[in-house]
Amino acid sequence: MLRETDRHFKFDWITIILFFLLVGFGWLNILSASHTGTTLEYFNFQDPYSKQLVFILLSVVLIIVTLSIDAKFYERFSSVIYIIALLSLVGVLIFGKTINGSTSWYSLGIMTFQPGEFAKAATGLAVAKYISDLHTDIKHFKDQIRVFAIIAIPAILILLQNDTGSTLVYASFFFVLYREGLPKVYLIIAMLVIIIGMLTLKFGILITAIIAIISVLVYYFTRRKKPAILQPIFIVVVSILFSFVVRYAYNNIIPFHQKDRISIWLRLEKDPAELLKMRQTVAYNLNESEKAISSGGFYGKGFLEGTRTTGKFVPEQHTDYIFSTVGEEWGFIGTFGVVLVFVLLIIRILHLSELQKSQFSRVYGYSVASIFFIHFMINIGMVMGLIPTIGIPLPLFSYGGSGLWGFTILLFIFVKLDSNRINEW
Repeated sequence: MLRETDRHFKFDWITIILFFLLVGFGWLNILSASHTGTTLEYFNFQDPYSKQLVFILLSVVLIIVTLSIDAKFYERFSSVIYIIALLSLVGVLIFGKTINGSTSWYSLGIMTFQPGEFAKAATGLAVAKYISDLHTDIKHFKDQIRVFAIIAIPAILILLQNDTGSTLVYASFFFVLYREGLPKVYLIIAMLVIIIGMLTLKFGILITAIIAIISVLVYYFTRRKKPAILQPIFIVVVSILFSFVVRYAYNNIIPFHQKDRISIWLRLEKDPAELLKMRQTVAYNLNESEKAISSGGFYGKGFLEGTRTTGKFVPEQHTDYIFSTVGEEWGFIGTFGVVLVFVLLIIRILHLSELQKSQFSRVYGYSVASIFFIHFMINIGMVMGLIPTIGIPLPLFSYGGSGLWGFTILLFIFVKLDSNRINEW
């Protein structure tokens, strides 16, 4: 076996192999989802699968460049990289191109460039740099505010681009902060916000208030050491006020298309006929995606044999809904395999993160794993109807140069940091 002392600048090939497995299988499914049933032309760059092949080749160049840079560069210049990323996000609001309602792209002649995909790695580096600073203690409130600001600034800039899906990805840094010692109270608050929001939309403010009161009373009277009476009263009042805020935001602030998606997901429409109509119109992509996945059965219909995929029943299937192609053509076996490879990749990154001698490398590794996990969980959950429809790609799998390159840089910076582990003190 390879000894730890022999690992000078040697890369973790398990991570690299898992990366290329996902990229390669992703390309096969992009090919299937985007071809028209005629003769395949691999060098016809009007077709997404041909363009993606070029993106993959260029990502290999990015890997070589990323791994050739000294590992200490990423820590020393993390702040500079972060500022450049912020400037690119500001610039796209001014000079960007609007596609499907989102102003998230720079138009560069024959191609477009999405800076938000690269801002994730930059934010991960900035968070790692700040937390690993000797003067930072994540348990102190002032340091919590500062690290929250580092995460929130790019998230807000992306939200202003009308890209809600990419904004939600920044919630992944919560797992990173929790690993580094963020108090549990934040986890409790996050869970309560989600639960109260869902209860309010599903059952109304009154029912939510009753549930909140009962829950707080049970908590108060079952504790041996009872807290001050003002604490449970404060929790109930805040919960009810937040419930009003959720209802107001849903009725007056959230865009109609997002309201419809939430309504379908939570089945807020009481009339079955109206709900079915909404699923056939607003949730057309989701409907067709579910049909494609279910039609694949256990073994799938075979590569390039998916009738719903070939017939283009799922619009833009090669992008956010690429997982439905896997379900139809490769069946349960294929979807299980894809999920397994993603899980193995995330676990591998977490394992390597725990082995790091540098806190900077560990925090960045957790950032990488968390970002991959959120993308993976939301995309597959969306395609299968388990969560509301949110425009977010499947990492390394969905069509798109910016997305592939962003995830490539994100991952291989960590591969480089890990290769330098033996040189850390």
